[in-house]
Amino acid sequence: MEKIIIPTVSVLATGTDFAAKQMQANANEVMPLHHANLESILFIYEGECILQMNDEELLLKPGEAVVIPPLIKHQIKAVKDYKGIHFMPKDIKFEFFKNV
Repeated sequence: MEKIIIPTVSVLATGTDFAAKQMQANANEVMPLHHANLESILFIYEGECILQMNDEELLLKPGEAVVIPPLIKHQIKAVKDYKGIHFMPKDIKFEFFKNV
């Protein structure tokens, strides 16, 4: 059974313009549907997750990364317990949507 959750996030590093944040979730947990106003990159280093974006599902495994364009609704589902690093501009803004 899937469970909508806010993933565990911890800041790894911040600079003048960018931040790197670790995200993690357990198998079958799903992040809320959302988008951001700026581009970001998600890099997976442990476990597996599915990124749902543009009506497609992309399976991400350790060592894989994906660019998430601005204003594109997306959602992440943990297939296995996973950890990833989300690289983003410090002034990024997120907007969350109700799942339908």
